[in-house]
Order: sequence, then structure tokens, then C-alpha cells
Amino acid sequence: MTSAQVDGYPSRWLDAFVPARCGLCRGPSSGGPFCEGCTQSLPWMERPCRGCAMPLPRGAPELCADCLKNGPRFEHAWAAFRLLSPVQHLIHRLKYSADLAAAHALGTLAAQQLARRSKPLPELIIAVPLHHRRLRSRGYNQAIELVRAMKGLLAIPTSSTIASRVRATSDQIGQSAAERRKNLKGAFAIAASLQGKHIALVDDVMTTGATLAELAAACRAAGATRIEAWAIARAL
Repeated sequence: MTSAQVDGYPSRWLDAFVPARCGLCRGPSSGGPFCEGCTQSLPWMERPCRGCAMPLPRGAPELCADCLKNGPRFEHAWAAFRLLSPVQHLIHRLKYSADLAAAHALGTLAAQQLARRSKPLPELIIAVPLHHRRLRSRGYNQAIELVRAMKGLLAIPTSSTIASRVRATSDQIGQSAAERRKNLKGAFAIAASLQGKHIALVDDVMTTGATLAELAAACRAAGATRIEAWAIARAL
């Protein structure tokens, strides 16, 4: 029996009779990663601040008070979800349990949202890189897995080699924004010219934005003129 067969029947035949299952409630799904009810109940980000992706109240300007005071670090920041259950659990499974199905589900939902926007999409997507020691230990880069899921829907070129993390950084859990900025200083290098390019940087979670901001600084030094920061979820 080949991998394309189950009990002697080609799997594509069975797909027509066995409904897909929701990745959350395990009920029938209409082809997406989750059923309609579970998809609608996810903690979607409704109005992210254009500068840092924090949620904004209705009627507020496009920038939060902090970005209005200090200036945004990106031309556009965006997150698909607030970092709440079940998205937080799915990201944890992806990051620490190699659940690549979670990457496919979250990346697909994020890409569907981005594909609906009216503003032009970037020319290039760059996943936030891991240091080679952490990559070797983990075996995969969760940001790259998310970008792979997004690429199919957005049809934008991606790169997992232009950016590299040249300095190992300590775990940032529990660190303040200032500590994170200091920890990440000079952590990234860009291997090719980004002259005049409109790019998007992708990570799983944006907490203070320090990682994406430091990578953005390296990309600006390489010539990028418009930088967007995309995250699956924004910590609140």
C-alpha cells in the first residue's frame, strides 16, 4: 500500500467522502484549518496601531499615544491576533513542540487577512532568523514555517537567507523593553542589497517590537525604504 492509498483506496477519493476536521474542536470543517464557528471566535486583532500593532479603540487615530509621542518604528505594523487562547496555545505548540500544522493554520489565516487589504503588498517577505545554535537545537525556525504557509496565498517572494542572526541573544522572557533592545543590539546582518525595496518582516509574536525593530534597522542600512512588521499575534 502506498502513502497515497488507505485500505486500497486512493486518498483523494476518501477526501470526497470524509469531511475535513477542525483543528480546534475536531468538528467538520469546510476546508479551512478550523470550522466557521472556531474561526470566528478566535481573538482577531480588529484595529492594530499602525506603528506598533497594539489594539486601538474605535474612533482612535491610526497611531497609539506612545507612537504619536516617540514615532513609529515601522511604516506599517500589523498582527492578525491578540495573544490570547487558543492562538497563544497554538503558537506555543508550534514553537516548542514542532507542531507545523499550527504554523500552516495560523499562517494561512494571517495571509487571508492580508490578501484582503487595499494597500499594496510588499515586494519581499523576510522571516525573523534564529541564531544557528538555536536553529540546530530546535531543528526549524517557526517564523520560516509561518512564512511558507503565507506565501501560497500572497504570491510574494520570500527569503530565509538574506537576514541572519549573527549574535546569540539571551532568552527575552521577562525582560523589559529597554533590556530587550540592549540584548538585541547588532544581532542581525543582511547579506544582500535591499535598495529601494518595500519589505515585510515576519515573526510569530510581537511583544515589545524590539526584535522586529532591530531587524528593521539592519534592513534600512541595506537600503530598504519601506518596512512592514507582521506578527501572527501581539502581546497585550
